[in-house]
Amino acid sequence: MENIESIEKRLWEAADDLRANSKLTSTEYYMPVLGLIFLRHAFNRYLKVEAEIKKSLPSRGGVTRQITREDFLSKNALFLQENARFDYLINLPEDRDRGQAIIEAMDAIEEDYDDLKGVLPKDYHIFENDLLTRLLKVFNDEALNEVNGDVFGRIYEYFIMKFALQGAQDNGEFFTPVSLVQMIVNTIEPDHGIVLDPACGSGGMFVQTSHFLDEHGQNANSAVTFYGQEKTSTTIRLAKMNLAVHGLEGKIAEANTFYEDQHELLGKCNFVMANPPFNVDKVDAEKVKTDPRLPFGLPGVSKSNEVNNGNYLWMSYFYSYLNDKGRSGFVMSSQASSSGGGDRDVRRKIIETGHVDIMISIRGNFFYTRTVPCELWFYDKGKPKHMKNKVLMIDAKNIYRKVTRKVFDFSPEQLKNLTAITWLYRGQEERYLNLIKDYFNKVIFSIKALPSVLNEFEISYSPLISRLSTFSSLVYDSKEVDDSNKIAFTNKIEEINIATKAFKETYAKLMQELVKWEEKLGELGSDTNSSQLKLSKIMEPISVDIKKLSKQVDDNYKILMRTFEFVEKEIKAKLVDADWKSRAINKQLKELNSRKSNSTEELKQVNYFLRQINWLQSKFPNAKYQDIEGLVKLVDQLEMEKQDWSLNPGRYVGVAPEQVDDEFDFDEVMNDIHLELKGLNDEAEELAKIIQLNFKELGL
Repeated sequence: MENIESIEKRLWEAADDLRANSKLTSTEYYMPVLGLIFLRHAFNRYLKVEAEIKKSLPSRGGVTRQITREDFLSKNALFLQENARFDYLINLPEDRDRGQAIIEAMDAIEEDYDDLKGVLPKDYHIFENDLLTRLLKVFNDEALNEVNGDVFGRIYEYFIMKFALQGAQDNGEFFTPVSLVQMIVNTIEPDHGIVLDPACGSGGMFVQTSHFLDEHGQNANSAVTFYGQEKTSTTIRLAKMNLAVHGLEGKIAEANTFYEDQHELLGKCNFVMANPPFNVDKVDAEKVKTDPRLPFGLPGVSKSNEVNNGNYLWMSYFYSYLNDKGRSGFVMSSQASSSGGGDRDVRRKIIETGHVDIMISIRGNFFYTRTVPCELWFYDKGKPKHMKNKVLMIDAKNIYRKVTRKVFDFSPEQLKNLTAITWLYRGQEERYLNLIKDYFNKVIFSIKALPSVLNEFEISYSPLISRLSTFSSLVYDSKEVDDSNKIAFTNKIEEINIATKAFKETYAKLMQELVKWEEKLGELGSDTNSSQLKLSKIMEPISVDIKKLSKQVDDNYKILMRTFEFVEKEIKAKLVDADWKSRAINKQLKELNSRKSNSTEELKQVNYFLRQINWLQSKFPNAKYQDIEGLVKLVDQLEMEKQDWSLNPGRYVGVAPEQVDDEFDFDEVMNDIHLELKGLNDEAEELAKIIQLNFKELGL
């Protein structure tokens, strides 16, 4: 099956192109589109489960019992009446009102499932029939025929993210960036009991919790119970559909958490996660002043008896919902960690409980609709006694990856490496060593793939070299080629010969080194810190040769390309050699380019995972937690008191010493430049459309 990223991208571009050519805004468009993804997923799941049920249906007297709704319930799938199935909608006659048909499909599902009543979108009459027909075809993509719920869940999340980027509803605040949610989940590890998100948005915290549990061999619906609150009914619908797409169950109530506790979970939650709206003002102090969820009292109150800033109301609520062993992780404005006045008094009281566990600073541009930096806060009421007056401060502002010109996130490995710091802080050295072992396994996997991809490169490379060799004898005897071009051609052939020889020598040497390294790996193993350090040391010169070989592969391809271009344009190859076939040669060069990309990518993969190992080992060489200047520091309450009870990691960790960047990645820099250029081009194109529209409206 095609790579999931390409499926997501293709579906989004097709759907968004249809929107762009309609009169609909993204705000009008996003919920119906998500509804179609929901229907497509429900149908895939229906077909799969139906086949499983049929195999086990009892029969009597040669007659097999009919399938029922209850059969599907037992397998966490939706039973679909015929008119709610995606193939029914696809095969409707051309003159049929598709908007009405989709509404009837949604009604049929809600008729069978009380939890979904009033949730599914039904505003399909805003679409022209032709547009709906094309949209249905977009989501009838052949690549989706065999995919599972996880893939549909990812597609649903991807579309939510893209709509958030467009500010489709409430300025996109219904969506918390996946990187931040994953960091929260990785840190608090919600693996049992009650999980609450009192500002649940589109349900991303629940979805990422389910992914975390899947990775640890647990079923989310069995291990945890999800509870959520959200004040916007439209966003609740997003969340309930999101849960359904992922096969998850949850109890989500419509409520304003500042004033309401619909689930009555005070002191009962094992885990609390949230990305609440930051810096909300005008909360009625009179309504909340006796709320049992505010054990630390109110923060600053204005003369009009309103709470100046709701941040510390949220922080008190999150704390109060936890049971006596509970953990909480949430996103908060970076201003909140050092704010003064009533905020500082509440913060001091929270710190003095000893339950503030970890603080992580995140740079700006992680949110799709806001550029502000933020911080992740973590409470742990079950902290060991000797750690109660300490807080782990992590400044992760220099750790990020560019997704677009304006949006950053964490790579999967950056997330793992940050999580590894929390493991060491908690004394879980074995998990840290297992992560490095996993990186070594990925190094080995890429090393084993090298001979195949490099041999394929050579197989594509050699015939082209042979073709030039045959051609060269004709060039030197040809009266059609002047002496200056003959000399230039000779120089290019010499350049190719030198580059080819260098490539073969480096390749042979690297393969020998890798064989020796694998023998050493077999001898030492990769389970202990000492063996891991030795393996890394042995790998240092090999890493240099990997970089060298990657560059040589790329250079050999470019030299060959330039030579063939010279032969075509300057020497006029067809005049020299009647058998010269430009189209066939271009096809061979295209294939060589593909194999060159495969080779350099695999070589880079080896060094990429070696860099992850080096990042961790250079900071924690003893596989034990230690403070790292500019990154992490374990701070006690006395130090926090001296800093006016600030919880801003930047105040404590200091600035990392300046280092020479031996790992400068030219490709990564070029990628960032391309992202910047693409972003500017996209903005220019969007502005041009707006200007054109304005001219039309003015009648110009």
